[in-house]
Amino acid sequence: MSISGERPVLRIESLSVTLGEFSVQEISFEIRPDEYFVILGPSGAGKTVLLETIAGIHTPDAGRIFLDGREITGTEPRLRNIGMVYQDYMLFPHLTVEENIAFGLRQKKIPSAERHTRVEDMCSLLEIRPLAGRYPGTLSGGEQQRVALARALVLRPALLLLDEPLSALDGRTRERMRWELSRIQRLTGTTIIQITHHFDDVFALADRVAIMREGRIVQVGETPDVFLHPADTFVAEFLGIGNIIRGNSDRAGTLARITPSRGPGFSAASDIVGEVVATLHAEDVILSRAPFASSARNCLYGIVTEIIPCGSTVRVVLDVGFPLTALLTCESCRDLLLEPGSGVYATFKAAAVHVIPVTSE
Repeated sequence: MSISGERPVLRIESLSVTLGEFSVQEISFEIRPDEYFVILGPSGAGKTVLLETIAGIHTPDAGRIFLDGREITGTEPRLRNIGMVYQDYMLFPHLTVEENIAFGLRQKKIPSAERHTRVEDMCSLLEIRPLAGRYPGTLSGGEQQRVALARALVLRPALLLLDEPLSALDGRTRERMRWELSRIQRLTGTTIIQITHHFDDVFALADRVAIMREGRIVQVGETPDVFLHPADTFVAEFLGIGNIIRGNSDRAGTLARITPSRGPGFSAASDIVGEVVATLHAEDVILSRAPFASSARNCLYGIVTEIIPCGSTVRVVLDVGFPLTALLTCESCRDLLLEPGSGVYATFKAAAVHVIPVTSE
């Protein structure tokens, strides 16, 4: 997982560590300068163990960690120049906001005048100056989050680690804090690694994303590429891709012909042959009451079996011989007069079908 061109801020080489039931195994990746890197994975995948090992809280069983080209595998946490913000913020309840932010600077024996200037600058950046004299117990979740970020950023870390930083916030505050994180990252140029369960965080913030499973990274890539081209069925299912179809792939001219275990075949823009899993995003399926002229290669007839409201959209599940899901706006669903038992045509492009060889799992 090497990055060419510029020296990475962080380089992880074959990192392994086990802590009871949680572990990371043979982790290797690099983080670019000024990058916002997000790690996704189910509970128990080892995401927090990985972050805490990078921070120096845990000693790895094997592997090496480099920060700005310097090996820090055995370096004490306080000497690593890495900041970390946890889900519960971990603010000192007996200290004011200003004292919380200044705490690390005092530990580093930064002179009083410089300490005051840096705290003031950070309060201004995070728009928390009016909170300076208050205590954490009097603050909202969003305010506590900004204070925790200020306390980490005031030390000017080479790398900032965020462990589920938005999960304790309500929806409106989450949205505001995503904007804040994006703004702060742009203004400070801080390289950030965040772990999260929320896909909205990924789309709003991430330059690249890594997917973890059972202590291993199974895919790393640019955010759109990972969502459009999952490496295996675990990634496809975890990312909530609407259609995952097992079958066999054969060449058919310049395309592949996918034959499911039951139901009709369809075309895919792939040169993979043999046993495969085909994935298709629900939003790439167009429904109509009658076939229509289109450049799309695939048009399958099916019966609506389920209609699932999802806010401003609707998931429509069809039986076309195998289950197929389409994502429509509520207005489109009403215009088509769809209900369970309706007969409709599902159209999708061969290029929208991503094919994964079963042997890659």
